[in-house]
Parts: sequence; structure tokens; C-alpha cells
Amino acid sequence: MKSQIRLLTGIILIGFGFWGCSKNDTSVNNLTLKQSLSQGATDLNKAVSTIASTKAFSVFTISDGSSKSVAATDSVYKVYIPLNKISGVYEYQPISTYDKWGISLIRFFTRSADNSQMIVKLPLSKVENPRSLRHYSAADSSLTNNFSIAISDYHNNYNSYWDYDYINSSEITIDNVVAGELYIKSIISPVTGTHYASQYTFTGSYTAKYQYESGDTTVSSFEITSSDKVLYEEKLLTIKNDTARFGREHRYILTIGDVQIIRKSKNSTPEVYVGGVLQTNAVVTIIDKASDSEASVCKKRDIQITFDDGTTTTVSALIGNSVENIKTIFDSLHSVYFAAYIVDWIAYDIYYERN
Repeated sequence: MKSQIRLLTGIILIGFGFWGCSKNDTSVNNLTLKQSLSQGATDLNKAVSTIASTKAFSVFTISDGSSKSVAATDSVYKVYIPLNKISGVYEYQPISTYDKWGISLIRFFTRSADNSQMIVKLPLSKVENPRSLRHYSAADSSLTNNFSIAISDYHNNYNSYWDYDYINSSEITIDNVVAGELYIKSIISPVTGTHYASQYTFTGSYTAKYQYESGDTTVSSFEITSSDKVLYEEKLLTIKNDTARFGREHRYILTIGDVQIIRKSKNSTPEVYVGGVLQTNAVVTIIDKASDSEASVCKKRDIQITFDDGTTTTVSALIGNSVENIKTIFDSLHSVYFAAYIVDWIAYDIYYERN
């Protein structure tokens, strides 16, 4: 669990990417910048509202900062856990015990069947209140295992904080209905650096995705898509700087629908494009509310756009109602607490033969 806690909380940069752009003033979609931005914001707000109303969102965004890793108490910590070592069907079965973090989570589960996957079934209420998994109450006997996570690909090879690789590919089901799919892949190597990808596909074709690639130039990105269409994306290119914790911003790109804002360097004038077409009469100002090398729309950044008709708006005015949920989705792609807490704790219990 120690590797997963570190794996999912140690990477906290946000986004990069680039479209090809032609230097013209005629929009390929026949909409003005103002119209395109309004349409993009409307589509994004609708998507975020839909995502936030799903059962999957309430599970996907669970967090519990009070949790501790049992594995962290081991003096020598190296593991290699492939899927075939933990495969099978595990069903929650309440036992009368004290509420103790030291007790093995596997004690609350019965391995009911063989399976090529690892399938964990438990009550949704226990997922929504993670600490309750280790706490027995008389009402637990009436609960049904209406939540399941089916892991089709799993690999955990941990040698040290700077040398591990991890994969978790899962399908989430709530009340016998598929609620989404989770994919996490993280590699940290003293030779090749950090490579991280995390995404959650919600029902209704919406997907949230985060990627990070380290190097002398670090590339990171966060996006929300509908099928193959990008509704929202923040991308960032940073270069190493000994005085900056996370590097120095080199290129920043924000995409909302067909509108893309690009700042090619920290001190350059931002440009705005519609469908890849430069809008020469528009003025863009990036406003950082505090000095922050991680500045983003869902943290400490706003963007003001002045249209060719002289009117002005800001990104916060257009998607203000969605910003907090976007931030929650972004943070959750780093923690994915429910998967880490349930899957990895059981995997470690099996690995260490705790019972």
C-alpha cells in the first residue's frame, strides 16, 4: 500500500499539448470566437454536471486523509504482485471486531470462487465510508454486496520510492450496472524518470484523463472528453529550474471545445484560436492569483478574453459552476482512493499472507 499511496499522491503537475494552427481570421466552423467559446463552455458545463450526478462520481472522488498503510510498518519493503497471485472472487462478509486500523482488511472478505480476474464485491455504503470497512455494526448483516470492482490487469512491482511500476485496469459496477472503467499506469525509474497515466471512463461517453511525462522538459495534461471530442484540456510544458519546485512554465495551453488559448512562453503574449485558426483581433490575458508554478484554471488561474467587438469575459465567468468539480476530478485522478484502499490493501494482505 505504501507504493500506491506514494504513487497516487506524488505527482501533482497539470497539463500540456498543441494543435497545428494556420494564420488566418476565417473560422473553419463558421462561428465567431465568442460563439465558439460560449458553445464550448455550455458543452463542458453540461458534461461536468452530468458526471457529478452519477453514482460513479461519488465513489471515484472519495478520499480519506486519515488512512494509514499497513505495509509501511515493514522494515524491508519490496513487493512483486502480478494479477495471477491475487485473482479470484472476494466477497465482503461482516465480522464482529473492534475498529482497528491494524487489522487485515482481507479478514472481512471470503474468497468465494476462482476467476482469472480479481473481483471484489462489497456494500456501496462501505465504499462511500471507507473507515467503516474495518468497523462492525449489527446493521452490517443486512447489507448487500451491491458494489464490485473487477480487475482485469494488475501489476505491482515495488523496489523503492524511485523504482517501481504499477498497473490497475478495472471495471466498476454498482447495483449490477456498469458505472465506469478505471485505468492507472505508473512507472518511476532512476534511469527513465516518471511516466504516469490515469483515466476514468464514466457511463455516457465521458472520460477524464491525466498524463505526465518527466524529463529535462516535462509534459503533463488533464482533459475531459466526450467520445473523441475534447471538451476541456489544460496542458503544460515545463523545463527544469533549480529554484522552482515543479519547474518553470514554458508553454501553457487551454482548450475548451473548438477554442484554444496558447501561451508559448511565460513572458509571451497568449494567442487564441478557433478550430486551429488564429483570431488576430482578440486579446487574451492570463491572470495568476498567486505565484504558483502549478497554476491552472481549477487552482489559481483565470483567463480574460477581449473579443473583437470590445466585450470582455473570463473563463471563470463561463465555467465557474464547473470549476470545483473539475478540480475534484483532477485531484481524484491522482488519488483514486477507493481503488487504492480496497484493491491494493487486499493485494498486500494476500502477498504478506495476513489473515
